[in-house]
Amino acid sequence: MIGFGHNWFGQLGTGNTNNQLIPIQIELPKLRFNENISNYHISCGNDRSFLYYSPSFSNLEEDLIKLFERKEFCDISFKTENGEIIEAHKLILKYRLNQNQNQNGIEKLQEIISKKSIKESNQIFEMIYSNNSKINPKLYSEIKEIINSNEKIEETMKRIYLNENENDFIIERKEKQYKFPKLILIMRSELYRGMFLSVTEDKSNKVTDYSELSNKSFQIFEYWIYSNQIKDEIQITQEIIDEIQIGIDYFQLNQTNPNLFDLLINKFNNQN
Repeated sequence: MIGFGHNWFGQLGTGNTNNQLIPIQIELPKLRFNENISNYHISCGNDRSFLYYSPSFSNLEEDLIKLFERKEFCDISFKTENGEIIEAHKLILKYRLNQNQNQNGIEKLQEIISKKSIKESNQIFEMIYSNNSKINPKLYSEIKEIINSNEKIEETMKRIYLNENENDFIIERKEKQYKFPKLILIMRSELYRGMFLSVTEDKSNKVTDYSELSNKSFQIFEYWIYSNQIKDEIQITQEIIDEIQIGIDYFQLNQTNPNLFDLLINKFNNQN
């Protein structure tokens, strides 16, 4: 058996917790062979969100759906056919609605929601947030014209990243200030989500970063939060890999698919 990658808890079975940047043979005791599990694909999840945890969903899409489901920091509401209220986020709708429909996209969406049940309305917003038509193909066909159906979620997030006017929160570091939309930090980092929830009365738009990451490592986090990618021009070193490993835990990032640490190792191996 061959293993490589992060080994924070000794899960590779190498007898230590050192990360393996190159594949290494794992010594195993004599085991009874039962069946080749590589023949199978296994997924798990609860009855409402089973689909969201299949490998076809990135953690960026998962985080967007979680943001919608948690109903925290919502700033716009819609009424269903029974008068039930469903809440969402203006920033996400602004970029997910078709730009050609942007002036009246909200009104058109409200018109659609007003004729749907709460269950159908939830599915509509989940599809808007994730652009996953498989949640309800029939409903998706009804909203396809008013959303950016041909734009991947990563592309939508990059547009937010490039628009500095959306930044309303500052992370203060020794080298420089980094600006983010508060909602994106809430969505991507459990550290900042917990912080904003615990200081709801605090109107400050600035926080000091205590992660002790180098500027280069922090920039990797900054871009990955929006794109699930690492910029091509970034040169990965062992020092950066070690810092990112600590930073993932510090910022409490969703690492289901893709895993930032694994992306770094792959890029490191390709560079060397």
